[in-house]
Amino acid sequence: MARNKIRGKAGVKFKSPYTTEKRTAQLRTLVTHLIINEQLEVTQTTAKSLVSCTDKMVTFAKKGDLHSRRLAAAFVRNIEYNVNKDEKQTALQKLFTELGPRYASRNGGYTRIIKTYNRRGDNAPMAVVQLVK
Repeated sequence: MARNKIRGKAGVKFKSPYTTEKRTAQLRTLVTHLIINEQLEVTQTTAKSLVSCTDKMVTFAKKGDLHSRRLAAAFVRNIEYNVNKDEKQTALQKLFTELGPRYASRNGGYTRIIKTYNRRGDNAPMAVVQLVK
């Protein structure tokens, strides 16, 4: 057993399924894919943390200055996707060119969580996370 899993004199009281690095890496990837696709289906617990990270990235995009762009670039993955047949764009470019101006007049609440069904394999409650239009 790893030393960082021991809590107090009684031993392990709570053992997280992921390490901090794995959870952060998962959130970075999910935020990037949410920016690209504008809708994702994840578990409800993941959705709650995904919403807070995505709202933070949209707030950076609303500011639009160089410091905010660098902070967002440190979190959002550098993934390219096809906008048209000929044009490619990264998730960071979409965040600052489309999503920032879209939510310029909105004070928070850029994402919504819609609860759906329970997953068949492990009965985990699922949810759809969407960027508000």
